[in-house]
Amino acid sequence: MAANTLEDIFRVLRRRPDVEAPNLQAWDATDRLLLETAVQLGRAGSKITVIGDRYGALTLGASAVLAPASLRVHQDLITGERALRLNAAALVGEDGHPPGPAATDAAHTGNGFVQLPLGPELLAEADTVLLQLPKTLAELEEVAALVARHAAPGIRLLAGGRVKHMSLGMNAVLERYFVSVQPQLARQKSRILLACGPRQVTTSPRFPVVEHLAELDLDVAAHGAVFAGPRLDIGTRFLLTFLPSMKPARHAVDLGCGTGILAAMYARQFPAASVTATDQSAAAVQSALATARANGLADRITVLQDDALSTFPDGTVETVLLNPPFHVGAGVHAGAGLKMIGAAGRVLAPGGELWTVFNRHLAYVPALERLVGPTDVEGRNAKFTVTRSRRPTR
Repeated sequence: MAANTLEDIFRVLRRRPDVEAPNLQAWDATDRLLLETAVQLGRAGSKITVIGDRYGALTLGASAVLAPASLRVHQDLITGERALRLNAAALVGEDGHPPGPAATDAAHTGNGFVQLPLGPELLAEADTVLLQLPKTLAELEEVAALVARHAAPGIRLLAGGRVKHMSLGMNAVLERYFVSVQPQLARQKSRILLACGPRQVTTSPRFPVVEHLAELDLDVAAHGAVFAGPRLDIGTRFLLTFLPSMKPARHAVDLGCGTGILAAMYARQFPAASVTATDQSAAAVQSALATARANGLADRITVLQDDALSTFPDGTVETVLLNPPFHVGAGVHAGAGLKMIGAAGRVLAPGGELWTVFNRHLAYVPALERLVGPTDVEGRNAKFTVTRSRRPTR
């Protein structure tokens, strides 16, 4: 299908392989505003870097309407990376080329863009950055520092978000790294912060941040995008109180590992266990790796970026630890948690156990019974429920 306008692209975009539902879509008004503002500012033909594209709206839109000299993209979630490739394939025209006059640099994929980790290669000599504003100031700081350090001196950073999720703290973070930060007029409940004039960054990169959690005697490392930063979230804290009740496993998995606290503490409790810390977030798996290294556990903890254990064979894991999210993006939705529960049930060996902590208002027990096996409530407090689910032996 050929597509040369934003309407063509947005109409075709889907979220797959991420959670799809009638109240979830693959683009929003901020994507449109970022692209149209870039056109108005004359950024067509520039070296464009896209950061925070959810499912391809910004990348494929930029290819169509900005004719970039080069197009590099970073997405933290592996589901976003895969969705971008699937959507690019859906938009390929009969001539086999992606929508719009994308660059043909040999470093690019066949889709006219290259997907890269967050780092210097992503931003080297970039003169336009399109950024979906992240949820946390820490993530924004990590991105802003990298842009100021590695992009071209004439860089224009267009950082867009939904007005209800924006704060003056975002302006303050950008002002630490750019001489000029100009809020643009809001449209359709979205707004753009235009930053230019990168300040010289002379300090060493501060991410991942490493903090010592005295209550666990554990050093925790966190990149900006990881949930809860270097702190111990209260759900994980409650689940850890049941660690002595868990059985030792030859192979255990911390599913949705975040900074890798559960993986590290399980590895300490059961020294004979091999532990995999896995998450769909690149920032999370890099944080978990840094946490393992900081605590001398890197030889026993393997980190893996994956979408709900998609690369794991069936019936091969003895223990899974899970603190599932109860939101998808900015919206409350149980789909992500249910997907992870189903994945855990698939990879557990007969007799294997899934330990789950979740907010008390979530009715996960029937799903645990259906997707994993017999489930016992091991504990409750004012906010959370902890369950143990056993995979049937036959």
